[in-house]
Amino acid sequence: MVHVSKHKPVMLQEILAALAPKKGGVYVDATVGDGGYTRAILNAADCIVYGFDRDPTAIERAKEWAKEFAGRLFLINRPFAEMREALNERGVEVVDGIVFDIGVSSMHLDEAERGFSFRNDGPLSMRMDGGKPDAADVIARADAPDLAAIFRRYGEENRASALARAIIREREKAPITTTGQLASIVEKATPGAGRLKIHPATRVFQALRIFVNDELGQLIAGLRAAERLLRPAGRLVVVAFHSLEDRIVKRFLANRVEAKGGGSRHLPPTDRPPASFELLYPRAVEPSEKEISENPRARSAKMRAAVRTEAPPAPDGDDALGAPKEIRLSFMHGGK
Repeated sequence: MVHVSKHKPVMLQEILAALAPKKGGVYVDATVGDGGYTRAILNAADCIVYGFDRDPTAIERAKEWAKEFAGRLFLINRPFAEMREALNERGVEVVDGIVFDIGVSSMHLDEAERGFSFRNDGPLSMRMDGGKPDAADVIARADAPDLAAIFRRYGEENRASALARAIIREREKAPITTTGQLASIVEKATPGAGRLKIHPATRVFQALRIFVNDELGQLIAGLRAAERLLRPAGRLVVVAFHSLEDRIVKRFLANRVEAKGGGSRHLPPTDRPPASFELLYPRAVEPSEKEISENPRARSAKMRAAVRTEAPPAPDGDDALGAPKEIRLSFMHGGK
């Protein structure tokens, strides 16, 4: 049975305008998901798309509709942080455009068994690749200070310490293994929870998801890989859905654009490398009110786009991209 997607790709027309697919071009969809961007790119021009997704379920589902684009679409079950290595292994050294749709997909949120959402009770997982350790392991094994740090840094949760302590108390009574359990604990530990505009567990779930999938580290690695893969005049397009992601994308592009002089306050003029990108738009593009009314998921979306110059890529690690300081737990990182 062919999987029918209920997901509406966000800012699709804006994405296509920024990416400008052309005949004979080679493009990367860094997050295939339900395939909205991939199919639109392939329908817009007689081109080739390499579609990445770290989620094996997404890749398997994509195979159902990929037959329509045989010889033009190549699916790769690897995280986009590894796109350069994966493409090089296939003999692809440069591409004409790369699009990132950052964060969790509607598919993850809508299916309770994936353990991403508190709206539908399911196993507490949140791993996009289905692996371990997962969110349940973090909730079961992290101490209160580490839990609080995760909630604060990756969820920007103001009550991080109080919520961490509440979770520790409850896990001593019984294991916390489902999304419903965790959401209930957070809700009970939040004064005036019923009066809040968003569910009190929203930021906690966001933080856990970002942490267990290393989403910010993956984003930084993916952007750096894109810089090395794009040919001159190639286009980078990124859609982000919350401030942590968008801040990284904004600073990455600002660093690359400022590099040719006059903008960076961190380097003397003679040491500034030439700019590796030029901004396609001076600021983030946001969805129209019409799209937001038709697709509420689009509400927080911000799209940034840039064009690759002929300058060499910036050295890795030389830029501060605004990511929170990494939190390392021994059971998550092999004791390192």
